[in-house]
Amino acid sequence: MYVYDEHDRQILAERVDQFRDQTQRALAGELAEDEFLPLRLQNGLYVQRLAPMLRICVPYGMMRSVQLRRLARISRDYDKGYAHFTTRQNVQLNWPNLEDVPDILAELAEVEMHANQTSGNCIRNTTTDQFAGVQDDELADPRPYCEIIRQWSTYHPEFAFLPRKFKVAVNASAHTDRAAIQVHDIGLQLVRNESGELGFRVHVGGGLGRTPMVGPVIREFLPELDLLTYLEAVLRVYNRYGRRDNKYKARIKILVKALTPEGFAERVEEEWQHIKDSPTRLTPDAIQNIQRFFTEPDYQALENNPAALTEARGESRAFDNWVTRNTNTHKKPGYAIVTLTVKKTGVPPGDVSDRQLEQIADLADEFSFGEVRVTHEQNVVLADVRQDQLFALWQALRPIGFATANLNTLTDVICCPGGDYCALANAKSIPIAESIQRRFDNLDFLYDLGNIDLNISGCMNACGHHHVGHIGVLGVDKKGQEFYQISLGGSSRNDAAIGKILGPSFAADAMPDVIEKLVNVFVERRTGEEEFLDTYRRIGIEPFKESVYA
Repeated sequence: MYVYDEHDRQILAERVDQFRDQTQRALAGELAEDEFLPLRLQNGLYVQRLAPMLRICVPYGMMRSVQLRRLARISRDYDKGYAHFTTRQNVQLNWPNLEDVPDILAELAEVEMHANQTSGNCIRNTTTDQFAGVQDDELADPRPYCEIIRQWSTYHPEFAFLPRKFKVAVNASAHTDRAAIQVHDIGLQLVRNESGELGFRVHVGGGLGRTPMVGPVIREFLPELDLLTYLEAVLRVYNRYGRRDNKYKARIKILVKALTPEGFAERVEEEWQHIKDSPTRLTPDAIQNIQRFFTEPDYQALENNPAALTEARGESRAFDNWVTRNTNTHKKPGYAIVTLTVKKTGVPPGDVSDRQLEQIADLADEFSFGEVRVTHEQNVVLADVRQDQLFALWQALRPIGFATANLNTLTDVICCPGGDYCALANAKSIPIAESIQRRFDNLDFLYDLGNIDLNISGCMNACGHHHVGHIGVLGVDKKGQEFYQISLGGSSRNDAAIGKILGPSFAADAMPDVIEKLVNVFVERRTGEEEFLDTYRRIGIEPFKESVYA
């Protein structure tokens, strides 16, 4: 991953000092709240329901073990001893004191971390597939392009105060999209043209929230070297024509819809002609300079499926299930990609204690070259585990709660913090996730059901990505009472789709029964090994509606 040089460290130190002064002036009453608001937001600081919340940036989801240990210490010294992994591959602290935030940022800077532009109307953290660089079907490693976008967009004066927040994602897999690029403001898919040249298919205008949309393609092939100039053209068009009179209509997706994708693309192309040959245009040397930070670790020459692994799988059904569910094919023989599920029942999805952060760091050092990745599903990946060490890793994971073999099942719930923390939430999310996890606590039954994405959001801002869940749950307010609306048929993958609302909402205590009825319809109507989303698309929403509202 990228390593800071003296210029990076100086810029970050100056930013910390600047925010320390701004915070002191705000606390002294010398800076009005409306003046402090955009400043604190662009330093990742929210004021939530019960306390400030600090969102820490994890560029393209990657962290080193030393950074995990620092997060553990910060959460212990400045918070309540735990942190939260988000659906945008970041980390949140839910209980810091406002006056301590500059000290936290200074400690983060010591290990090359920050909270810059994790909020505010600016370009946020650029994300990608959690398997980037190690999956066997990617056209190229997307992480250098994410780093290039990060460096270009951070502190960019022209895009510091956009009409609304702005999110970019990059995907490189030829067969699946784990980065959800079609529901981002800009989604970039690495492709090759007929001549074999590397470039990007560009989606613009996707997003969730109050007006969920799948982003249309506005350019089928963008040459690799034109990446930044074209992105700049997109942002310039948005900055010029995006609405600022109504924050609910200010996202770029609203502009793309108003102009039509074709009309928007025409304006971008026109703007691009003025800047495509500017100094911002990438060069092969510039790309190679960033790529050198993403070299392969010291892999050994190994064979797939070593005897020790085969024997251990035969002797332990639980271990065999974990290997089947929680490991993926690695590009190097003899290695595996391992996902640690941070979804133990009774613990809010994505929450980790300070001690667990330190334990993950130890495991990363022992089993995966000292590196971890945060996933969009609020889990953690060790990307480079030797297959002959999988059993030892599994044994180490069990006592700390990360060996649950439920990845991609109904209980691998994506869930925002909801009304327990967030001032914007209409309803709690965490208790709903737990009640559903407890209802479906039989792993064999979950395996029979296959892959089901259950996503829960506490409000229309959709931090839990409920719109793109196979089953989506949205917290709503009904005359001061917490209710939950169900949607079905969403997807964030290559077949991206926005879920369709089932009907009237349900009380909190009814939710496990409602989900069980939906699952029963699926079980009764599925064909062979058909998965939930395929069954839904084949039979439509009516059978599910009839079962739930009968």
